[in-house]
Amino acid sequence: MSITDLLRAFATVFPAELPDKTMIATVVLVARFRRPLWVWCGAVAAFTIHVTVAVAAGSAISLLPDAVVGGVVAAMFATGSIVLFRSARSGSEALDSDEPEAETTPRAAVLGSFALVALAEWGDLTQLATAGLAARSDDPIAVWFGALAALASVAAIAATFGRQIVARVPIHRINYIASAVFAALALWTLIELA
Repeated sequence: MSITDLLRAFATVFPAELPDKTMIATVVLVARFRRPLWVWCGAVAAFTIHVTVAVAAGSAISLLPDAVVGGVVAAMFATGSIVLFRSARSGSEALDSDEPEAETTPRAAVLGSFALVALAEWGDLTQLATAGLAARSDDPIAVWFGALAALASVAAIAATFGRQIVARVPIHRINYIASAVFAALALWTLIELA
C-alpha cells in the first residue's frame, strides 16, 4: 500500500471536510440523538459507501457537467435547509410543551445519521476529490483508506464537539443555525454556477 497516496488523500479530504456541512450535520445529529458514538458509527458507515463509490467511479464522476453536479448539490443543500428548519420549528414547539423527551435507541441514532450523511454527502467536494485522487493514483486502495480516515476523523471531532454543545445550546437553535448555513451553501452553489 502506498503511504504517499494514503497521506495525500487524507491531506486533501480532511481540510475540505472540516468546515463542511457534514460537520454541522453531525453536531446536530449528536444534539438530536444524544448518542455521539452511535452517530459517529452511522456517519462512518455512510462515508464508507461514499468513498467506495468515489474510488470505484474514479474519473467518471469528474466527467459530469459542472452545471448538473452543481444543480444537484444546490437542491440537496436547499432540501437540507428546509428539513432542518422544520425540525427546528418542531423542536421549539416541543420545548414549549411539558412532555418528556423520548429516549433514542442506538439503532435510531445509527440509521438516522447514516441516512442524513449518505444524502448530504452525495456528489460532495470530498467525494469528487476522492474520485479524482483515485483516478490519478496507482493505488486506489490507499486513496480509499486515506479518504475514509479523514472523513471519520472529522466526524469524530464533530461528535465530540457536539456533545459539549448539547449541554449549553438548545437543539432548535442549532437546527436554525444549521438550516441557515445549508441555505447559504445552496445559494453559494447557485451563484458559482452562474
